[in-house]
Amino acid sequence: MTLATEFTVTTDLDRIDLDTVHHWLSTDTFWATGRSREIMQRAAENSLNFGVLDTDGALCGYARVVTDQATFAWLCDVYVPSSHRGLGLGLLLSQKVVDTLAPWHLKRIMLTTIDAHSLYEKVGFTPFPNPKNLMWITAPE
Repeated sequence: MTLATEFTVTTDLDRIDLDTVHHWLSTDTFWATGRSREIMQRAAENSLNFGVLDTDGALCGYARVVTDQATFAWLCDVYVPSSHRGLGLGLLLSQKVVDTLAPWHLKRIMLTTIDAHSLYEKVGFTPFPNPKNLMWITAPE
């Protein structure tokens, strides 16, 4: 068996177990710790979702893309549980995201990462050329 026969990537939100996604993100990530189930649900419903499924349909990875489908996309909430890391699922998931977005000819697809630069470089991401140009507004604590 190969990775392609053992796992599939779906964008069908009905096939993605959002309870599992919520558990993963709200308990095992630095960016979404404590995120409520309601907020996670709303985010998923207003995004393009990607779920890695094994042959039994169990969720083994997740990513979410916020996009206008015309000029811009933001890849976020990428997660593979520790039990499935090292199998190439992050690369499979990232490549599926890039391939799915390609027909839209977006001007820019962005993401942030603290430790997976080499993985994302394999699917075409490069460092942002002028990070001092980026700005943001964050919610008050």
